[in-house]
Amino acid sequence: MAGLCTQVGGRHGVGRHVHHPVVSRRSPPPHGFSPVDRVAPLTSKRKGNAMQVATELSYASFQTVYNVLSFALASMIFTALFLLISQGRVLPRYRNALVVSATVCGIAAYHYFRIFDSFRDAYIAGGAGQPLGADGLGGLTYALVAGDGFNEGYRYVDWLLTVPLLLFETIAVLALARSDARSLLNRLIPASVLMIVLGYPGEISSDVTAKLVWGTLSTIPFIYILYVLFAELSKSLDRQPAGVRGSVGRLRILLIATWGVYPISYLFPVLDSFGLAWFGGEESFVLRQVGYSIADVLAKCLYGLVIYKIARLKSFADSADFAASEGEAPSSEKQAA
Repeated sequence: MAGLCTQVGGRHGVGRHVHHPVVSRRSPPPHGFSPVDRVAPLTSKRKGNAMQVATELSYASFQTVYNVLSFALASMIFTALFLLISQGRVLPRYRNALVVSATVCGIAAYHYFRIFDSFRDAYIAGGAGQPLGADGLGGLTYALVAGDGFNEGYRYVDWLLTVPLLLFETIAVLALARSDARSLLNRLIPASVLMIVLGYPGEISSDVTAKLVWGTLSTIPFIYILYVLFAELSKSLDRQPAGVRGSVGRLRILLIATWGVYPISYLFPVLDSFGLAWFGGEESFVLRQVGYSIADVLAKCLYGLVIYKIARLKSFADSADFAASEGEAPSSEKQAA
């Protein structure tokens, strides 16, 4: 659509039509019109304000966020496919863990598609459709244009669905007694929902105090979940086959390392309010998107692949026939060798 026409009053009550250009990502704007004209200042910095919204991104910042979102999306899609295809390579009792892990990656892939699309439509190059200036790509900037904006809420919807499933797949692969598994899930899943629900108001708040209060409240179930999981994984080591203990031990470290990135990324705008300028405005926005995305890939894709490895090793230990059919020696034979 080339533009919109509105009717305004003219002389002697005769209406006349005024043509308004419409800029879209998929068609160049009319000559002389730039999306930057419709954009607010770069950042809004007020004392006590932790909501540093980047209304303009440099070419390097835009490409960094664009590429890390694309990387996360591709990682989620193909990890989900791999885990679904690989179900037959573990014993039936461990397949639920792989299905749930694939579901986690599939849900995350959908939300990363929405995040990627939201980012692409929210930021448009200044002077889109016009020749580059003398500075070339280095002088190109991307402005946040009027519209739906960049929707950070997709991440929290994703976490609300995937974090309980991540906890479920962890318990499933350990193959605990049914009563023990049920007891753990009854404690961990409500805590995970509470953690996400309490974190969201702080994420969208523009006030430092509110962000710190909600962040602190969200940290309580966060620490509880990590403590219970770390303790339960540690206790399960003695019950695991010898060849599996190392992988379960590394799973504990991966859990702490990846989950620890989320509160750090959450605090970037707060750090800016204490005078650390690197964590404000454009830099804060880019660092948060990179931090959240990399943490998601590690906590979902890499974690799912470790779950797959543990399921494979436990399958070999449980059934010598299955191990032989997969071309693997049972763990007892490996130890003897």
